[in-house]
Amino acid sequence: MNAIDTARLDVWLWAVRLTPTRSTATELCRAGRVTMNGNTGKAASPVKVGDRIEARIADRVRIVEVAKVVNKRVGAPIAAECLIDHSPPVIRPEEGAPVFRRDRGAGRPTKRDRRQLDRLRSDPH
Repeated sequence: MNAIDTARLDVWLWAVRLTPTRSTATELCRAGRVTMNGNTGKAASPVKVGDRIEARIADRVRIVEVAKVVNKRVGAPIAAECLIDHSPPVIRPEEGAPVFRRDRGAGRPTKRDRRQLDRLRSDPH
């Protein structure tokens, strides 16, 4: 496999499977949702080993460090070797805010249920 020194930012994001398509990676760069080494990431910016890339992809912040430069889409095991992931952990809905659920067929909420729901919605934590 030939070693390359640089690749386009949008191509690299697509090649390591952070975005499903290259055009999606380009749109993220145009929208200003990608930064590289603290600067706005342009789609054609060259990516080198050691660069730190932050991208807001689908309501999640991905912070990755380039470990290997690739310019062709690779399989998931190889893609995992091409980056070092520093992203914060994903917060699952059950770990976050409480969710008010009612049993199916339980009928209309009572006044007490509505008050409990209002307390849940107004609670900042």
